[in-house]
Amino acid sequence: MRTARDRSVPALPGRRVRAVRTGGGLSVRLDVRTFLVVVLLLVAAAAASVVLIGTGDFPIPAGDVLKTLAGDGSPSQEFIVNDLRLPRVLVGLLVGASLGLAGALFQSVSRNPLGSPDVLGLGQGSTAGALIMIVLYSGSATEVALGALVGGLLTGFAIYLLAWKRGVHGYRLVLVGIGVSAIVTAVNGYLLTKADLVDAARAVVWMTGSLNGRDWAQVWPLLILCAVLVPIVLGNARGLRMMEMGDDVSYTLGVSVERTRLLLMVAAVLLTAGATAAAGPVGFVALTAPQLARRLTRSPGPNLMPSMCMGATLLVVADWASQRAFGADQLPVGVVTGVLGGVYLLWLLVTERKAGRI
Repeated sequence: MRTARDRSVPALPGRRVRAVRTGGGLSVRLDVRTFLVVVLLLVAAAAASVVLIGTGDFPIPAGDVLKTLAGDGSPSQEFIVNDLRLPRVLVGLLVGASLGLAGALFQSVSRNPLGSPDVLGLGQGSTAGALIMIVLYSGSATEVALGALVGGLLTGFAIYLLAWKRGVHGYRLVLVGIGVSAIVTAVNGYLLTKADLVDAARAVVWMTGSLNGRDWAQVWPLLILCAVLVPIVLGNARGLRMMEMGDDVSYTLGVSVERTRLLLMVAAVLLTAGATAAAGPVGFVALTAPQLARRLTRSPGPNLMPSMCMGATLLVVADWASQRAFGADQLPVGVVTGVLGGVYLLWLLVTERKAGRI
C-alpha cells in the first residue's frame, strides 16, 4: 500500500485526512487522528490484557505472562495462563468489541446518543431467552447461551417491525425500544418468581453479567461471529456515514438506505445477542464506548473501529478493576460497568439537556 504523493486534505477544521491508494487503484481516506486513537486503544487493550492475565490468587509478572504466551513458561504457568485466564480475557475482549460496535451501529442508525442495545431492550430480550432455558427447562450452559441468542434476535425483530412506518427512523426506534424493554423486563421478573431457589440463584448470577468461569467454549463461537460480521459492517461503513446526513441525501448519493439499515441492524442485534450469550448482559458498554471513542477522535462519523477498540479496552479494564478491588469471584464485571455506565448516562443526559437537544 502506497500513499498518494503529498495528499493531505482537511476533512474538518484542524483535522488531517490522508488519501491512501492501493496497488489496484483503490483510494481510501485515512483520518490521521482516528488512526492514532485506534492504535493507542489497541495498545491499551493489549497491555490491560497482559496485566489481567497476571492477576489472581497466583500472580504472574507481566514478563512471565508474555513468555508463557510465547511458549516459554513453566508447566504451571502454561496451565494458569493458557487454560484458565487467557480464555476469560479473550471473551472479555470479544464481548467488549462486539458491544462497542453494536452500540456505534445503533447510535448511528438512530442518530441518537441513547440508541444503544441497553436502552432498546436487546439485552433484556437475550436475558428473557436465557431465563426461559434456566427456569422452564433447567438447560445446560450451551442451551442457556442458545436461548440468549434466540431471545435477542426475536426482540430485535420485534423492535424493527414495531418501529417500521415507511422506514425506521431515529426517535421512533428509541421509543419503541424503550417500550419493548419495559415489557420484556416485566416478563423477566415474572419468570424469576416461577423459579425454584437453585434456578433463581443461577439466573440472577447470569443476569449480572460476568466473565468468571469463561473458557474456550465461549471464545470460539463469538470469535467466528465477529469474524463474519465485522467485515460486513466495515464494508458498509460508507453507506452508514452517508445515512447520517438523512435518507433523501443518501438516496441521491446512491445508497440503498433500507437495505443497508436492515443489514446493519441485523448485524448489531447478532453482535449484541452473541456477546450476551457469552458473558450475560454486561451493561452500558454499548452505550458509553461509541461516545467516548467519538470524543477521542473528534470525528462526526460512526467511528466503528474506535468504538470496537474502546469497548474491548473498557471491559478488560473493568474486569481488572473488579478483581483488584474485590477479588476474582466477588464482584462481576457487569456490576462495575453498570455503575460506571449509570454515572456516564446521567452526565450525558445533563449535557444533552444543556445543549437543548432533549
